[in-house]
Amino acid sequence: MATRLVEVQKLKKWFPIKGGIFSMTVASVRAVDEVSFFINQGETLSLVGESGSGKTTTGRTILKLLQPTSGKIIYKGKDITKFTADQMRPLRRNMQIMFQDPYGSLNPRMPVGDIIREPLDVHSIGTRKERQQAVATMMETVGLRPEYEKRYPHEFSGGQRQRIGVARALIINPELLVLDEPISALDVSIQSQIINLLQELQQRLNLTYLFIAHDLAVVRHMSDRVAVMYLGKIVETADNDELFDHPLHPYTQALLSAVPVPDPEAKRERVILQGDVPSPVNPPSGCHFRTRCPYAMPICKEQEPAMIEVAPGHTAACHLLTKR
Repeated sequence: MATRLVEVQKLKKWFPIKGGIFSMTVASVRAVDEVSFFINQGETLSLVGESGSGKTTTGRTILKLLQPTSGKIIYKGKDITKFTADQMRPLRRNMQIMFQDPYGSLNPRMPVGDIIREPLDVHSIGTRKERQQAVATMMETVGLRPEYEKRYPHEFSGGQRQRIGVARALIINPELLVLDEPISALDVSIQSQIINLLQELQQRLNLTYLFIAHDLAVVRHMSDRVAVMYLGKIVETADNDELFDHPLHPYTQALLSAVPVPDPEAKRERVILQGDVPSPVNPPSGCHFRTRCPYAMPICKEQEPAMIEVAPGHTAACHLLTKR
């Protein structure tokens, strides 16, 4: 039986909007709104959805880079939701993040060797000589020459910078790695190299990934399971093949219909969503997706759909499923 590494229960992250002469909270941006899921040891769970759906905020809140508004974050059976910074410090070694921008996330004034070694310095791991050796070994592991350690980030290509980001995240041997759209800023030819590197390292080091992305072709290649987010909520979760072969939620179906098919002769019905994504400050009542859904019914306006398990491991939140 798979070991559950992370479990999130009804996680909320709302950002207050201040207004008036007393700077009182007048509204809230509901970036993450009662999200629940789990990640097993050694697997890749992908979070997918349009920009603004809350994927990145979810990943950062799980790592306590953002303080959750409510809900629970359970790591290895321990509720870390209300952990202080001092209590979180030992856990930081086990939970790391790889950012989207391979240049903006690197300090331009630090040589690459110092950037990669910094987590070892922060956590006081090893002697100075051991840290230097660890940096050289890790640079080789991610495909960088050890002699590059004296160079600065601006001297590297986008793909090389992202390899530096991988090395920095893995240097302290974490268990969980949040990959926040790690290839979206890279050329297509470089994307496949980084994806292959991440998969190879996952196998070798038994890493667990939360993979945040909007490129569904890459998601299918990378994932064990997929969770689909829309306007701060998860609307469908399933095993990789099950989700791509039998999508249930209308939003998931629309996303998958937009994925390019390599066969020019293949025919596919494209689902075109109407309108724009509603504001997370004032989301629609009932089902958040109803204002763009081609199958919306009166009940969708009145009642939020419950998450229903349609098949083992395949859940979706849609009133259509209860009409079957």
